[in-house]
Amino acid sequence: MQNYQVAVIVGSLRRESFNRQLAGAVMRLAPDWISFKAIEIGDLPLYNQDDDATPSAPVQRLRADVLASQGLLFVSPEYNRSIPGVLKNAIDHGSRPYGQSVWAGKPAGLLGISVGVIGTALAQQHLRNVLACLDVPAMGVPEAFLQAKEGFFDADGGFGAGVKGLMQSWVEHYLAWLKQHAD
Repeated sequence: MQNYQVAVIVGSLRRESFNRQLAGAVMRLAPDWISFKAIEIGDLPLYNQDDDATPSAPVQRLRADVLASQGLLFVSPEYNRSIPGVLKNAIDHGSRPYGQSVWAGKPAGLLGISVGVIGTALAQQHLRNVLACLDVPAMGVPEAFLQAKEGFFDADGGFGAGVKGLMQSWVEHYLAWLKQHAD
């Protein structure tokens, strides 16, 4: 079976982020033919087109890590009914200079968790809009709008008993999507 590397982009910088925990728990559910590469985005400078000719080391690292991956997993909170600025900044860096996007053609899964009852539904919709113009096929179903509440994660950082089956099903759908759409 072919091995795939998936770039994991967490749209939160907070150490104790629910979304960082979610990404870690999802990675634990995947089979051994998937490897994950956590993509650091907190050290990226603000995108400035003037820097396209001489990108900083963090920008070069982001671009190389995404290029080396066959798939993408975006795990992001919702800020003000959209995606966090740090995530948009990373996407902008990877999409430029014009015509040299590292995102193009890479199949993506979208997840997010929030304390609110609609989870990250609006952030995921905005992210889908951004990814569509970058030629990133995003898995449509199943969607997962997750609410952080007692028992969602277990003491070891995995999923609690009440959500493990749901998340295993989502991971299986994502892996099928990845195999279908990855180069």
